[in-house]
Amino acid sequence: MSELPSSAQSARRSQIVSWALWDFGSTGLNAVVVTFVFSIYLTNAVGDGLPGGVSPTSWLGWALGTAGLVVALLAPVTGVWVDAPWRRRNALAVLSVLSIALTTAMSVVREDYHYLALGLVLVAAVSACNDVATVPYNAMLRQLSTPQTSGQISGFGMGAGYFGSVVLLLVVYFGFVSGEGDHTGLLKLPVADGQNIRTAMVFTAIWFALFALPLLISARPPHGAREPAVAVGFIGGYRKLWTEIRSEWRRDHNVVYYLIASAIFRDGLTGVFAFGAVLGVKVYGISSADVLLFGVSASVIAAIGAIIGGLLDDRFGAKPLIVAALTAMIVVGLVLITLSGPLAFWICGLLLCLFLGPTLSSARTLMLRMSAEGKEGVAFGLYTTTGRAVSFLAPVMFSTFIAVFGTDRAGTGGLIVVLLVGLLAMLAVKVPGRMAAN
Repeated sequence: MSELPSSAQSARRSQIVSWALWDFGSTGLNAVVVTFVFSIYLTNAVGDGLPGGVSPTSWLGWALGTAGLVVALLAPVTGVWVDAPWRRRNALAVLSVLSIALTTAMSVVREDYHYLALGLVLVAAVSACNDVATVPYNAMLRQLSTPQTSGQISGFGMGAGYFGSVVLLLVVYFGFVSGEGDHTGLLKLPVADGQNIRTAMVFTAIWFALFALPLLISARPPHGAREPAVAVGFIGGYRKLWTEIRSEWRRDHNVVYYLIASAIFRDGLTGVFAFGAVLGVKVYGISSADVLLFGVSASVIAAIGAIIGGLLDDRFGAKPLIVAALTAMIVVGLVLITLSGPLAFWICGLLLCLFLGPTLSSARTLMLRMSAEGKEGVAFGLYTTTGRAVSFLAPVMFSTFIAVFGTDRAGTGGLIVVLLVGLLAMLAVKVPGRMAAN
């Protein structure tokens, strides 16, 4: 094949950067809204004094669980709909604008439990929008890469996402949250009625808009892509989805096997990130003030791992990298169980994050490589749905091990079991030889 002209190469590089910038903004928004800032504001401040027997934290869990159900229902049909490449940018634009509008609306959630329901609806809706948006976003990877470069491009995007969460968390923390007294942060915003947090949500929405805009402007369907004559409706999408699943099963059973295996180990990875901070404080003596510092460090290490892993992926293949990374995480987790103290947690925790980044990145590229040409939307719709379908595994195993062994330390063992099951399932997946080096 002849070399692309330099202008085309330059355009492709700019499109890849635009694609990664969307992840830079989206992952940061998710970290601020769902994980570290707004959700904590809801449960600690807005929900304070809530009458009844259900705690604000429990209501948050129910809200996010409902969001997960919505994603499980919408992701597969979204995948069918965005199989047409020309629809991917449109779908991503709609979901991005919704996330921006919903995050901006969080600025009206005051420090009063009467606003808790509104806040829960908003945070659940943003979580659902971000998850569904990954379907058209991941499908775009086919348009930006070749079999020889998909690993490094996926790793670059994943790394950009982790770095985005680091930068935005630091900006929000130092600009709006840090310090004590009636006014906090470098901007000295009043804390009364949650004004500093509410203003931070507006800033977060603007942040995402700025980094999403380049992709929404530059994304173009592949050359020669044509709009289908008849659009697929919602119900028709599910009929088409069932047809596609049967077709994929007949084409290659291993695609279905991989969807199951990846769903399991991805849930284990999510559990490692979700429960790591809790274990650090309660078991290994990390101070509450150092949790954010550890979270920032963990995201940086995961980003570096994702970028390096992407290069290794293209050289050695996605499956060997996933197997090696999962094996390393299991070993590190077993070592961590036997140790105590903050230093042990910092070392082992950051090692776990080093292998977490490339595992998630390679899981995405392998899904792309195993999907049929032109069926990326369906593949990533099912990829998102199966991940949601088993999202109970890590929390249940984490809590079960703690209950059985009577110590929070044992929760790590539950997460290791989920990773081990995912690893064994992954070993059973047969990847065609041509994908080993692609």
